[in-house]
Amino acid sequence: MAPASSSSTILQWKKYDVFISFRDSSWCLDELVKILECQERKQQIVVPVFYRVDPSHVQELTGSYGDAIYKHTQEFSHCLDKVDNWSSALMKISSLSAWDSRITN
Repeated sequence: MAPASSSSTILQWKKYDVFISFRDSSWCLDELVKILECQERKQQIVVPVFYRVDPSHVQELTGSYGDAIYKHTQEFSHCLDKVDNWSSALMKISSLSAWDSRITN
């Protein structure tokens, strides 16, 4: 199967997705929403990696995550449903079992 140009189509068959920092990028936030949709519909395994990020900042949308959502709210004031979906996706991803780089054994 050849890769399709649509990211939503790619997510239907791609095995791994890696995001370095998705809070500032509307494209990455859209992808995060799609990843969580695939997790729910297709029971795909999603393991978030919080590298030098406090997962509670993502869960509570505080710190730089709160700042980014505020910025998106201003930028996408005509489409606040999209920002609500991103906020929900961020909160949901932070509630999954994850790897936190700040915790070492």
